[in-house]
Amino acid sequence: MDIIARIYNDFNEKFGIPRQSGIVDEMESHIIFENKYRNPDSVKGLEEYDYIWLIWGFSENKTSGFKAAVRPPRLGGNIKKGVFATRSSFRPNGLGLSSVRLLSMEKSSQGMILKVTGADLMNGTPIYDIKPYLAYTDSHPEAKCGFADEAAGYSIEVHISEELLNIIPDDKRNTVLKILENDPRPAYHKDGNRVYGVNYAGYNIRFIVEDGVLIVKEVEK
Repeated sequence: MDIIARIYNDFNEKFGIPRQSGIVDEMESHIIFENKYRNPDSVKGLEEYDYIWLIWGFSENKTSGFKAAVRPPRLGGNIKKGVFATRSSFRPNGLGLSSVRLLSMEKSSQGMILKVTGADLMNGTPIYDIKPYLAYTDSHPEAKCGFADEAAGYSIEVHISEELLNIIPDDKRNTVLKILENDPRPAYHKDGNRVYGVNYAGYNIRFIVEDGVLIVKEVEK
């Protein structure tokens, strides 16, 4: 398959990336097409849609390969589920599927750039296809979602001092807070003394979790 585009955003590391698309709507990403696919006719009419589907590749998965059973992080890493009952990266073809909101399409020297929000992709991730999202067929709000229902709406309380928050640029603060509220840690990490670090937008945000509260200890550019 050809790579048709790549996505660009402030996530240069996998740790902290939202576990599903749409969880952090505040985060903006840009999709830039490869030279071969920059003909503006290829996206004509796409601006009529609010959401689009991205089919992309797990390009940074260092432990690639098919596994029939995996341990979903949100289940604490102790319970096995079939890989096709999860969104794990251990798939035969290493493909991901994400629904993102299309904010705008802008003409540039690099062709038409798609500005989207809610992506759960790392900076530079290859995209293999783009399709419009159709609410009347693609949305099933009453559908049961297996073990994923247990994690729906999960968030953690975040404490960050005004001094540390002010280090982060104004236009990035809400996104950072939403990322932290989503609790980037694997569910099986319970060590209250462990210091974690999320690298976002060129800032390393270090935090601990005590008694169910995420406490930011340091923000470093």
